[in-house]
Formats: sequence, C-alpha cells, structure tokens
Amino acid sequence: QISKMFGTVVVGVGIAGLARIRDLMNPMPSSPSEHLKLFGFVSRRSFGNINEAKQISLEDALRNKDIHAAFISTENRTHEETIRMFLEAGKHVLVEYPMALSAKAAHELWEMAEEKGKVLHVEHIELLTEEYKQLKKEVAGKDLVKGTLHFTGHVLDENKSGFPAFSGIARLTWLIDLFGDLTVTSATREKQKDKSYSRMTVHFQTTNKKPLTWIEERGPGMRREKKINFCFTSGCLESFPEAPRSSVGLFMQDQNLFAKKLLGQVSKEELAAEKWRILRCLDLAEVIQQYCEEPEKIYA
Repeated sequence: QISKMFGTVVVGVGIAGLARIRDLMNPMPSSPSEHLKLFGFVSRRSFGNINEAKQISLEDALRNKDIHAAFISTENRTHEETIRMFLEAGKHVLVEYPMALSAKAAHELWEMAEEKGKVLHVEHIELLTEEYKQLKKEVAGKDLVKGTLHFTGHVLDENKSGFPAFSGIARLTWLIDLFGDLTVTSATREKQKDKSYSRMTVHFQTTNKKPLTWIEERGPGMRREKKINFCFTSGCLESFPEAPRSSVGLFMQDQNLFAKKLLGQVSKEELAAEKWRILRCLDLAEVIQQYCEEPEKIYA
C-alpha cells in the first residue's frame, strides 16, 4: 500500500508563506502532513531558492500534474482571483483568511470547489490558539447577558487588506464560534485620514436577543491586543483564562487539518458546520461594510 502523496505549491512568500514553506518541509512525524510534498513556491519577487524549496512560475504551478494543491498566502485583495485560477486548474486550495473580500465571490468560489470535487480550506488559526481554546471552554454552557470584543492593532493598507470587517474577520469568527449565529443591528466607522486611524464599531444581537459589540481599532503605534468583557448570568469574564503553550505551531495544526481533508478523514458534519461558519462570517462582514458605508440618513 503506497501512501497517497499530494504535491503542493506555496503562492506568496510573506510571513505566512514562509511559515508554510517551513512547515511543508518539516512535517510533524506520523501526522497527516506527511502526505504533503512541497514542489516549489510562486512569488512576484525573484528569490531563486528558499532553503531547499525552488521558485517556479505561476504557469508551471497551474499546469503541472504533480501539483495537487496550492497554499495561497498572498495579500487579501488577490485571494479571490488566485483561488479561482487554481480551482479552474483542478487543484485543491488552502487559503489564508479572508478567502475573499465580498460574500458573493466567496459563495461562488465555494460552489466552484464543490462542482469540481476539490477541497477549499480557509485557514482560521485564531480558532487553534490555546488562548482561544481555553476561552471557549470557559464560555461553554454559560448564559450571555452582554459582551464586547475590542481589538487594537497597527495600521493596515486597506487597498491590499480590504475593509476592516473582512481583514478583521478573525474576531467575527470568534464571536460566531462562541455565541452562535448573530445579526447586525448597527455598524459605524470613524476614520482620521491624516492620522491613519480607523475604528469600526459593530453591534450584534444573538439569537436570544442579547447584545454583543465588536470594536476593530487600528492606528500608528497601537499594540496588537484583544480585550474581552463577556457578562453572563453567573458573572463577568474580563480577561483571558490562563493557557498553556502549545507544542504544535498554529500553521502546522492548520496544515494537518487540510491534509486530513485531502485524505477524506474529516466528517461530513464537521465540513458542513465549517462551511456554514465561514460563509456566514463573510455574509456578515459584507452587511457590516454596507452599514458603515451608507451615507448618513437624512430625515426631513
């Protein structure tokens, strides 16, 4: 029995792309990742080789029959087009979140993957952190009264990363994963061009009509940080529970999950739940963007 191997290519070599190359070249022993074989990487910049990995052209990556899957680590703006190219070429795709910068595109790409019988996997390392796993345990079974998740971070180039509801979709994913489906009740955004400052405030309701607020704030010199304040009938949680360090890196955990999908080792139920969550978050991101970009309503 020869074990099935999947040739892979990494597209884009920023921080995530380099982590992907490293992890593909050093898979965890006896993990699903051992079924992935790095063929090379694609970049607009010219590198030659990175470690043992060789640079190949995009055309080669799309045409080569020995490449079965692409890891897309380019800037957000180009995700949609790159996913489409690789799916059209009959390859499986792993892409960093957000998979696209519009809900319509995301739904189309998902349908395309299903039609072609290919795995479309969206990385969500924010759900794999020990900090998050502990938080989820802490929240489980409690009755929410109200809550806030406030993220701060450095300035992003929106032309590349997209509207904050999309570039910050990791936070939205947390809220949906912790508290179930949400409805947007209002969303606003304050921008100070000269200061490159941006603050988006989104108000949601849970299915039990409880209020949740998400604040995404970015500006020069702002520390990358998440603050939580979740109040339950049993009391409030105002800081993250202590979490151990994980022995397995986040990208490696994600890579193992992708490999499991390629090997058919993930249940239909899990796949369906994940699909719902990813597309639901993108739908909500679009609603949020529409709210924020609506001209002020003027009442006579």
